[in-house]
Amino acid sequence: MTVSPVQRPLPHHDGSPLHVSEDVPALGDVVRLRLRVPTTWDPLVSVTVRSNPDREPVWDEAVLLGEAGGWQWWEATVTVHNPRHGYRWLLRQHDGAVRWLNQAGLHAGEVRDVDDFVLLATPPAPSWLAESVMYQIFPDRFARSAAADGRPTPDWAIPAAWEDPVDPVMPARTQQLYGGDLDGIVEKLDHLADLGVDLLYLTPIFPAASNHRYDAASFDHVDPLLGGDDAYVRLVQAAHARGMRVIGDLTTNHSGERHEWFQTALADAESPERTYYYFTEDEENGRSVSAEDPGYEAWLGVPSLPKFDWSSQELRHRFIQGRDSVVARWLLPPFEADGWRIDVANMTGRLRDVDLNAQVRQIMRRTMEEIDPDTVLLAESTNDATEDLQGDAWHGAMTYPAFTRPLWSWLSEPTGEPWTTAQDEQVVEPWFFGQPLGGIPRATAAEFAEAVTRFTAGIPWRIRLGNMQPLNTHDTARFATHAADGAMPLALGLAMTLPGVPVLFAGDEFGLTGADGETSRTPMPWGAEADPPVAERLSLCRRLVRLRRGHQVLARGGMRWLHTDDDAVVFLRESASETLLVVATMGDRIWESSREAVPGLVAEEGLGTDDVSRVFGEAQLKLGADRVRVSAPARTFTVWRLPGVPVPGEAAVMSSADAQEKSRFRS
Repeated sequence: MTVSPVQRPLPHHDGSPLHVSEDVPALGDVVRLRLRVPTTWDPLVSVTVRSNPDREPVWDEAVLLGEAGGWQWWEATVTVHNPRHGYRWLLRQHDGAVRWLNQAGLHAGEVRDVDDFVLLATPPAPSWLAESVMYQIFPDRFARSAAADGRPTPDWAIPAAWEDPVDPVMPARTQQLYGGDLDGIVEKLDHLADLGVDLLYLTPIFPAASNHRYDAASFDHVDPLLGGDDAYVRLVQAAHARGMRVIGDLTTNHSGERHEWFQTALADAESPERTYYYFTEDEENGRSVSAEDPGYEAWLGVPSLPKFDWSSQELRHRFIQGRDSVVARWLLPPFEADGWRIDVANMTGRLRDVDLNAQVRQIMRRTMEEIDPDTVLLAESTNDATEDLQGDAWHGAMTYPAFTRPLWSWLSEPTGEPWTTAQDEQVVEPWFFGQPLGGIPRATAAEFAEAVTRFTAGIPWRIRLGNMQPLNTHDTARFATHAADGAMPLALGLAMTLPGVPVLFAGDEFGLTGADGETSRTPMPWGAEADPPVAERLSLCRRLVRLRRGHQVLARGGMRWLHTDDDAVVFLRESASETLLVVATMGDRIWESSREAVPGLVAEEGLGTDDVSRVFGEAQLKLGADRVRVSAPARTFTVWRLPGVPVPGEAAVMSSADAQEKSRFRS
C-alpha cells in the first residue's frame, strides 16, 4: 500500500451552523461568525472579519472563545448591510505573516471579493431541498401504461417498441417515440420509494413535436400523449402521498415553432404575441427570409426553437408574473407541483447587448413566493454559474464543472468503443459535454477536489446546498459508459456525501449506458431487477441513498478536506451532533493524520475505534494515542460516523442577548 504524507490541518470556516449563527438574516441583523484554528498552527496576534458593505470595507475584530478538541475558536459579529453580504477572515501571526481565508481557501496575498463567504438577506430555499435525493425522469422512456396503447401516433413521430434500441441518427434521434406516460410513472412509484428518492424532476410534459418536448407547442396543458392534465394531477397526488415531491421543466429561453404564441405572431404582425419574440425580417429594409435567416432569433440558430424577447411586458404577465401566469398555474390546485427547473436558464433574456436575465429570474422567484414559498426554483446553467447564483432568485442549479465534469476526469477509463453521431458518423473519441477536447481529459483525485473548490468558491454556501449533483443527466452521456473498473461506488458515494443535492437519472440504478445525451435516454429495462449486475447496482444505490437520507449532517453540515492526492480524497462533513469521515480512493492507501484534525476524536476522553461506527464501505480505521490511521484497498468508498465537533463554552464572552441564541451553534 502507498502511505500518504500527513497534511497539516488549516484554519476553517464555512456557512454551516457550526460557524454561522443565522443563515437567513434580515437586513440590519447582527450575525455571529466563528473561525476554527488548530492549536498546532502558528500563533495568532489577532483575527478580524473584513466585510464589504456597499463596496467599502468594514472590519470587525474577533475574540478568542477558547479551545476544544485541539482547536481554538474565534468569534466576531457582523451587521448584514446588503442582500448579499460578503466577508472574509484576516489572520495576523506572531511572526508578522498575514493570511486571508475565503471560500477558495487560505491565502498569503489579498483575495478577490467574488470568493468571499456570503450571508444572504433574501428568502431561502425550502428546507426540504437540501435534504432531498433527486431522481430525474425523461417521461417518454420511463414507463408506459396500458392507456398508451390507445393513443394515436402524432404526425411527427416514429413509433418504437419498448425493447427497440435507441436510434441515434436524425430524424429518429428526436422523433423516435416509445410512448412512456405519466400514469406509467405512477405505476412505478413503489420502485422509486424502495430506491429511497424523494424528489422527482420531470423533463418537459407539454405538447411538442419531439420526444424530448423542449420545443413546446403550448404551456397551458399537458401533452395528451402523456395522459393530459388529469394524469399529471394523479402523478403529483400519488407522489405526495408517498412523501415525494415533483418539479417540472420549463423553457423560458424559447418555445417551439408550433407554439400557439409563435403561430399567432407569424400570422398577425400587430398581435401582442408578436412582441414575445425577436423578429428580424423587415419590409422597409427588404430583408428576406431564408433557411439561413428565418426572420427571427432562435436558440443557437435552430429555426424550430424561436427565442423569447423578455422586454415584452405582455410576455412577462402571461408567462412568469402573477397568479395568472404559466409559472403559477402548475403550482396551484389542482396540480400543486413543487417547483421548476428552468431550461437554458443561463441564456434566458440574454442576446448580444441585451441582458434581462436577472429581471426574468427575479420575477419568477417573486411569483413563486406569492403562490407557495415552499416551492423551489432551479436553473440549468451547465458551465460556470457563479455570476447568476448569488441568492437573488435561483435556489440552486444544474451545473457540471463543480462536480460532474471533474468526477468524470478522475474516474473514467474510456473504452475506445465507436459510437454513432446524429449525422450517422462513427467516432471513437468519447463524448465529453460537447467540448472539443479529443475525449475525456485525465485528472487526479486532487485535481477533482481543486475543481470542486474552484467552482463553488464564488457561490454562497446556502445556494451551494441546492446545486444539483448528478453523475449524468438526459443531456449527457452516461457516466457508466466509461467508468473505470470499481469506480461506481466512489462516484455515487461522492454525489451523496459532498454538499449539494444528489441526482440519479432514471436508469442509473440499472447500470444503463449511453454514448451521448440522446442515446443515454434508453427505455427503462423493467423486469431486469433480478439480473445479478442490475441487482448489485440497485443495492448499491439503495444503500447510498439510505446513507444520505439517514444523516442530517450530509444535508446541512459543514465540509472540510483532510487529504487529497493522485488517487484519493478524504474529507469531513461536520456538525455539533455528528461527524462523517469520508474516504474515496482508487488506489491502495494508508492515510494518517493527527487526531486533532478530527476534533470529535480528541474531545471524547478514552475514545477508541469501538466508539466509531463504519456506516458504509470496507476501509479500516485505527485510533492511536495521537494518530488517526485509515487503511483502504483500491477502489474503496468508506464512511465512518464519529462524534460531533466540540465547541468551547461561551458564557464569559457572550452578552445576555447572545446567550439566548446559544442553541443555534449546538443544534
